[in-house]
Amino acid sequence: MIQQETILDIADNTGAKTALCVRVLGGSTGRGQFTRRTANIGDIIIVAIKKALPTMSLDDKKTHRAVIIRTKYPTRRSDGSYVRFDRNAAVLIDKDGNPLGTRIFGAVARELREKNFMKIVSLASEVV
Repeated sequence: MIQQETILDIADNTGAKTALCVRVLGGSTGRGQFTRRTANIGDIIIVAIKKALPTMSLDDKKTHRAVIIRTKYPTRRSDGSYVRFDRNAAVLIDKDGNPLGTRIFGAVARELREKNFMKIVSLASEVV
């Protein structure tokens, strides 16, 4: 579960290393007193780049769109199993949903295929 002010790893080769979640575009809200919007795997968020390589081609003063590919919070699957990763990670995307980088590091969740991020799934080294 990703919400505002969450620090994420960037798992592509755009040059960004860590990013801060500024706004959750997809996701769901709770029904209690706090209706804070939270995002899961496959949801789109707005991030601000916090740590980057000096050779990064993107402008680190602007905000960018990203899709979440890994979360520490367990995600329940339809067969009753759960999938959970070590750290929260995202991939920077453009307006059309295509990744900005040409490589994706680490495993990605199978739920991205259902959310039509096929380019990210094809670039990933492992789909869990």
